[in-house]
Amino acid sequence: MAEIRTRRPRADAQRNYEGILTAADAAFRAQGTGASLEGIARAAGVAIGTLYGHFPNRRALAAALLRERHAALFEFTGELPDWMGAVADHAAAYRGLATLLMAGLDDEASELHEACERMAAITEELLTAARTAGTVRDDVTPADVHALMNAAAWMREQVADEQAAHLLTLMVNGLRPGGDHG
Repeated sequence: MAEIRTRRPRADAQRNYEGILTAADAAFRAQGTGASLEGIARAAGVAIGTLYGHFPNRRALAAALLRERHAALFEFTGELPDWMGAVADHAAAYRGLATLLMAGLDDEASELHEACERMAAITEELLTAARTAGTVRDDVTPADVHALMNAAAWMREQVADEQAAHLLTLMVNGLRPGGDHG
């Protein structure tokens, strides 16, 4: 059987890749995930074709930026309320990221799909454990929890951190037995 060799990227290609990620992180923090890709390329000192050579679309760029953060999130070992806070914090890293992540869950072609599926599986596992422990109402669905986490991420973009944390606590408390069943 022939041995498959993988070449390391050329040094300039690696510098371009890292420069694009650095510029994208700065742009996404300042302007949100809708930041101009042309502006990101310019800030990285590369042509737009170079950016697209590394990242065929905005989702691929976001996925590369989030790779390490996703890996850390997948190591989570707490309970559902803490998970909801961790995901909300994660999705609030860049304005508009919560929307990209929600879309990634439903779009199998998205570069974010696999990570979104893993987050969904963790959410479902933690929700099942919370139901078994009696700390979450039986009518709460994984879709409810996903929507609430994304709402919490959106709130983090709109209000001060302290108020966002308070609102997340109110959301979590609404999942507990004895809450309003609508």
